[in-house]
Amino acid sequence: MEVNVKAVHFVASKQLEDFIEKKITKLNQFFDAIISCEVALKVEKPEATKNKNAAIKLTVPSGELFAEKTADTFEEAIDQCCGALEKQLMKFKEKTRTK
Repeated sequence: MEVNVKAVHFVASKQLEDFIEKKITKLNQFFDAIISCEVALKVEKPEATKNKNAAIKLTVPSGELFAEKTADTFEEAIDQCCGALEKQLMKFKEKTRTK
């Protein structure tokens, strides 16, 4: 699976990119036919709390799955996105089985 990380208006650290890669690869245990993944990170109003936004788009054989969350840290936002995507992947896998 190909993982692309885009950081809008800042440079993401290697540690953050490794964390994202590790979390995304864990999604393969829920659905192993994920083709690619795009992660977009951005900081909304810098002076506000909960200003780190993460959006993840997974490309699967017959469509796309998407999750976007905002939190105090990018790691927390990525965790929340992965949790939402796990649920979506389980539903998607169930739908493909019944067809």
